[in-house]
Amino acid sequence: MTEWDIKKLRILRTLAEQGTVTATAEALHMTPSAVSQQLTNLARQLGVALLEAQGRRVRLTDAAHLVLRHAEAVFAELERADAELAGYLAGDAGEVRIGAFSTAVPALVVPAVAALRRSHPGVEVRVRETEAAESYELLSAGGVDLALSLAAHAPTARDPRFTRVTLMEDPLDVALPPGHPLASAPDLRLADLSGDPWIYGGSGPWSEIAVGACEAAGFVPEQAHSASGWTAILAMVEAGMGVALVPRMVSSRASGVAVRVLTHDRPTRHVIAAVRRGAESAPALSHALTALRAAAAGAPPQTPRLKLPQLPLGGAPRRG
Repeated sequence: MTEWDIKKLRILRTLAEQGTVTATAEALHMTPSAVSQQLTNLARQLGVALLEAQGRRVRLTDAAHLVLRHAEAVFAELERADAELAGYLAGDAGEVRIGAFSTAVPALVVPAVAALRRSHPGVEVRVRETEAAESYELLSAGGVDLALSLAAHAPTARDPRFTRVTLMEDPLDVALPPGHPLASAPDLRLADLSGDPWIYGGSGPWSEIAVGACEAAGFVPEQAHSASGWTAILAMVEAGMGVALVPRMVSSRASGVAVRVLTHDRPTRHVIAAVRRGAESAPALSHALTALRAAAAGAPPQTPRLKLPQLPLGGAPRRG
């Protein structure tokens, strides 16, 4: 019978994800020579070539891809075994490490942790703010147990490594300076703001979402200012420097700007949780998922509740 070495199979899977021996070594905190040696030993154990040279890089052979297809099923079964053993040994106690994007931390993770402290005080949660790509690398490598991300920037539902859980639909609202001529206009559409200066990120997921929503409404937004943090974006909007699309998870907590719900265009983003396939039945992780679902069901409110300065149309906020 062929000898299957789980540790070496994990190294092979990481190489398939990372693309190079050097990146694999960094992800697994190994040296490149140790990675190469382990994969050479695995190829000898399995009796097939796993890698072939491609210029200065290597690529996986067809045999390696075949091995990985079966290895994913093995990894999932091991996760299930770990989950059942954890339930037997620890009951409702355990640790859950969550990697989450920035806006999800106050809107979803913090309420979920608060609820868990009341319902399952034995479950300890450790939170790490991450970008989507980093969170899934950490999830695959075992650095976190649960990843929160936007669905558009997550691995597909067909990825055999992960189980995805849809948590919520997060509508996008438009933030206007309080004295904007359209701050109180009925039936505001994105296209009504096609001539305004826009504020959004210079690159990355949110830039793509903002530009994509405007293009779907029939125009390309003129980017007047670039920022990656919502505090900076909302401060610039409040100062009258432009308008911005803001997710409901942020706009429901904003102040000092006029937030309008786009009932006609209704751009949205979807928030998902992902765990390693097979691990979702672990008691502590199951409790964390339940708490996140409850937090998603209860927040944000359907429409943002804001106290706006009382200004005449076309006016500007006074500083003092």
